[in-house]
Amino acid sequence: MRFPITYTLKQISEIIGSEYIGADDFPVLGMNEIHVIEEGEIVFVDHPKYYEKALNSKASIVLINKKVACPQGKALLISDDPFRDFNTLTSFFKPFQKASNAIADSAKIGKNTIVQPNAFIGNNVVIGANCIIHSNVSIYDNCLIGNNVVIHAGCVLGADAFYYKGRPEGYDRLISGGRVVLEDDVELGALCTIDKGVTGDTTIKKGTKLDNQVHVGHDTVIGEKCLIASQTGIAGCVIIEDEVTLWGQVGTNSGITIGKKAVIMGQTGVTKSVAGGKSYFGTPVEESREKLKQLAYVKKIPFILKKLEE
Repeated sequence: MRFPITYTLKQISEIIGSEYIGADDFPVLGMNEIHVIEEGEIVFVDHPKYYEKALNSKASIVLINKKVACPQGKALLISDDPFRDFNTLTSFFKPFQKASNAIADSAKIGKNTIVQPNAFIGNNVVIGANCIIHSNVSIYDNCLIGNNVVIHAGCVLGADAFYYKGRPEGYDRLISGGRVVLEDDVELGALCTIDKGVTGDTTIKKGTKLDNQVHVGHDTVIGEKCLIASQTGIAGCVIIEDEVTLWGQVGTNSGITIGKKAVIMGQTGVTKSVAGGKSYFGTPVEESREKLKQLAYVKKIPFILKKLEE
């Protein structure tokens, strides 16, 4: 998430009420999660296990809960609760805007696009030309939709990331300030849910087709011309490369990559990154031919045991 203008380290510290290490006028361009962080941006870290990763990342400013040596060329924001203060910054730069109409006045809708009754289109949404938005679709603020996109009834684009921090009193939600981006020629079946990025984009690229009841988690990027069958659940921060096929009821771990032209067979649990150009099956995931051989061997166990008893 890039800020509308450049802020200084001192200004950011005043927003969250924190100490800081660095020059007052140290430039701050935005904020992001560590997997998409860029120079000039803030990343937060609140566990010693991840201090080194955050301090050595591309981040120019680290929001951290301990005074540590500041790497050269960087700045620190010292906070007793970086998670809370990251939320404070998200709320400051991307505050929730109440809707006043079913289709926001600030929404931009392209030529020949049809929006069916009872659809909701939020603030600053951009929809291209020749799209069909069916009834009861909800498109949250700031989503970006290309041309020739079809979104079937009941889809929700832009709900918050499933991202919580455990507290003694319960779970504290990380506020999402990102977007959902659908490129040209994407089609979503009925009742799909596409969560927005925490600070960046959840992206579905050109020509990809989703069946009914598919969930896509925050900050995931799905490549071009992918096919994803119903009841598939894709976790956050997943990269699915071009022309991948996921059959029904596939589930994935977060933060993995599925390589180009991979085929994931139905009910597979993708527990790790897999290379492209191959077929996979089972939980934990393996190449389908190897997994099917293992299942065939398992069926022989009763016969083998019987022979041993003889």
